[in-house]
Amino acid sequence: MTAPRRFVIRPEWISFGGTSATVTSMGLILGLEAAGASRQSIVAALLIVAIADNLTDSLSVHIYQEAERLPERSAFLSTVANFFTRLAISLTFVAGAAMLPARLIATIAVAWGFVLLAFLTRQIALARGAPVAIEVGKHVVVASVVLVVSRVLGGWIGGAFA
Repeated sequence: MTAPRRFVIRPEWISFGGTSATVTSMGLILGLEAAGASRQSIVAALLIVAIADNLTDSLSVHIYQEAERLPERSAFLSTVANFFTRLAISLTFVAGAAMLPARLIATIAVAWGFVLLAFLTRQIALARGAPVAIEVGKHVVVASVVLVVSRVLGGWIGGAFA
């Protein structure tokens, strides 16, 4: 008798979606806050990205995997895992933006995002046998650049179009 097949979520299935949702959400919140956007605008933008951009990225990942000739089942499962990983993470930022006091949204979003990014990076580093601290440091630096650029662009937009 063979053992039943277990469904296992592979780290590579969630790494793109998890990273994308986390860094995009942090950048969007910082940029929109710097531009003077209302809470409703921030929540709306996060929801639009959580659905529309998520579907687009999931389709793009799926087509890429087909181009790489991954087995159909593997490509499908990783596409679904990517979509739901991104959706779940995006919705945590939506919930924060909807429930937190306006003055804390950006601060808490960035703290939460770095926790998520560090956790995901740790899992991937452990799976690869790479040094966790170095991998987390590299990813935090890159994400920080995204956040600075988002904040600067938001401030410029807020000033230029006010």
